[in-house]
Amino acid sequence: MTPCQKPDAVPSSAPSAVVVEIVGITPPTRFARLSDALPALWHSMSRLPLGEQQADWFGYYLTRPDAVERVREKLERSSSVELSFQLSDGPHLMRVQLAAAEAQAP
Repeated sequence: MTPCQKPDAVPSSAPSAVVVEIVGITPPTRFARLSDALPALWHSMSRLPLGEQQADWFGYYLTRPDAVERVREKLERSSSVELSFQLSDGPHLMRVQLAAAEAQAP
């Protein structure tokens, strides 16, 4: 192990199954690869009646060239990424988490 490695981190090249969900809108869905999950998540998010700023932000966050790498880094640190957003019926949550973490959730 090099000094820069985190002992519990999953190497960036390692495939890790994830579960994505738009709480209150879509059910939790498992993907074998994060690189498949993010475009699918953006496909669902882009069909919601988001405001222009929200749509631009989520589009950028989920489709930017380094999106998979950046989300993977966050998952390595905390095993889930949750981002809130507002629709006319109230607040919602977009969630990406490692499949192992989802299995342990109550």
